[in-house]
Amino acid sequence: MEEYLILMRLDLLTREAQPSPEQLQVYMKMYNDWVGGIAAQDKFVGGKGLSTEGKVIKPNNVVTDGPFVEIKESLAGFIMIKAKDFDDALAIAKECPILKGEGNSVEVRKVINK
Repeated sequence: MEEYLILMRLDLLTREAQPSPEQLQVYMKMYNDWVGGIAAQDKFVGGKGLSTEGKVIKPNNVVTDGPFVEIKESLAGFIMIKAKDFDDALAIAKECPILKGEGNSVEVRKVINK
């Protein structure tokens, strides 16, 4: 088995795009059920959500506030999974409930162990 990172992007800033507390409960249950299904297959390695606050460091030690999103899609969190190959990882990622939201996306990247 190889490790893959699933990066989840969604609109964290636009007021109209934010779910009501009731909707958030439904979405979190869907997400937890999805992750639980991955864990039940012994393919879940770990993951975390990310805050909307951050700093960007550029060459010459230039530090800026941000990241500020020029587009509505921002990195909201990630999970790491084990999969037999890229197609297996893609199949798992395609079930991510975040994809039910307009404009949301999921990126899959293989983790390179050198």
